[in-house]
Amino acid sequence: MSTTALGISALFMVGCCALAQIARVICRRLVTREGLVPILINEAIAAAELCACCFELIIVADNFGVSMYAVCLFLLTIWWGRVWGDASACPYTHMEDVVEGRTSFKEMALRSWAELMGGCCVYRVVQVFWWLELAETHRGRAFETCNADLQVSPYLGAVIEGVATLLCRLASKTISEKEPRFGSYIDSFIGTSLVVAAFNFSGGYFNPVLATALKWGCRGHTHLEHIIVYWIGACAGAVLSIPVFKVPAVRRLLLGEGAASKSKQE
Repeated sequence: MSTTALGISALFMVGCCALAQIARVICRRLVTREGLVPILINEAIAAAELCACCFELIIVADNFGVSMYAVCLFLLTIWWGRVWGDASACPYTHMEDVVEGRTSFKEMALRSWAELMGGCCVYRVVQVFWWLELAETHRGRAFETCNADLQVSPYLGAVIEGVATLLCRLASKTISEKEPRFGSYIDSFIGTSLVVAAFNFSGGYFNPVLATALKWGCRGHTHLEHIIVYWIGACAGAVLSIPVFKVPAVRRLLLGEGAASKSKQE
């Protein structure tokens, strides 16, 4: 495939990020009061930005390989880490907050709903862009039947998504506590590496909203199998990271002797 097609894909993703940032600025100016409304809007914007870019990343992976996909994803995750603020575009982070008593079940449910709306609705924008067929890689993609990325049994897929999400969350918690130099780059590299490792097995989504927006109803798995793999698997891995991160042996491995001793005292 030509570099022109890759350039068009890159410009589309940059444009999505720019439009999302403009939307955030407008939101801050129009919604000045504090509360749940601006939080939900920011979650919807972040999810729309995430899913729009990842729709185009499918085009990149299919035509330019997983390596180029990984490079683009790595750069995008660094950007998102800088501009999203408190938004996560991922339901299980709010589930973790509920388990640890930092938020209510109501807020978790509303945030997850906002993320689903943002992630699923943005497909119409992507579909119009693909319909224009500005690049040869977009020919026929706007209305084609999608195929599931799950290449293993649903239960094995749930284990893969769950274990990878667990490792990803443990890495993020470790980086958050240690605050190393270039921590955001390290976190993005670990996340991208895990995605690439799981790419040919479950698709490596590690985010229920992202998986639902991109692959719900696709040929190759049922709705129940989708929920088992991408919702139950990923969310179970994330929630499990909370007690696992408190285990002294795990803290000693990730944070050092001092952290393990502090954990025992608590």
